[in-house]
Amino acid sequence: MYAEERQQAMARSVAERRRVSVAELAEEYDVTTETVRRDLSQLERLCLVRRVHGGAVPADALAITEAALSDRDRLHTDLKDRIAKAALALLPPSGSTIILDAGSTTSRLAGALPHDLRVVAFTHAVPVAARLVNLPLVEVHLLPGRVRTTTHAAVGSDTVAALGALRADVAFLGSNALNESHGLSTPDPDEAATKRAIVGAAQRVVALVDSTKIGHESAIRFASLAEVDTVVTDDGIEDADRSMLEAAGVEVVVA
Repeated sequence: MYAEERQQAMARSVAERRRVSVAELAEEYDVTTETVRRDLSQLERLCLVRRVHGGAVPADALAITEAALSDRDRLHTDLKDRIAKAALALLPPSGSTIILDAGSTTSRLAGALPHDLRVVAFTHAVPVAARLVNLPLVEVHLLPGRVRTTTHAAVGSDTVAALGALRADVAFLGSNALNESHGLSTPDPDEAATKRAIVGAAQRVVALVDSTKIGHESAIRFASLAEVDTVVTDDGIEDADRSMLEAAGVEVVVA
């Protein structure tokens, strides 16, 4: 069977069964799991399927919606804790300036900061600021803007303008999705504009992205891979995805 024939058969199988795992497809078509992942990536580019962790679903099965922060905070908590702890090694020295993006993993990082670290910290996320204010040596700046009920983070022209006046040593950034062609992306345009401004305000950009988000894309790109210095993820990352990131010049730290 030629690759094109196999991919068409896979697309029909996903459409009929609504969810198919990589392992099932590998056994069904007598190919390696790596071949299946490449086939699914090609089908996703053609908008025939959408990749999910461990397999694929029909392209129309997942609406482009944004989960509330409270819902996201309950997902993959062990992975996020490990990523936050690994990111501590990337903190700049005392006296530096950092930016912390909104998100459940960056909020965990804020809660894990050492008490003897003296930094100036900017954030547009209310939950992140609430954790930072408990650290005696951290000078906390909460950025202005309209606070979204979904993410509890400030967005809008005031937020973007405030970030435009900043120059931070390191920004720690979250993302809803990451893939090779679309970079880092998120569903909401206001959130994307704020994240884009964070990227522009930092000398070094560190993205905290668990492996379930890698290989996927959301509606609006806010950064290309070339704009990211380091991705901190977990050991669920596929070898092909790690190689892709490293080939793009991105340092990969596996928690």
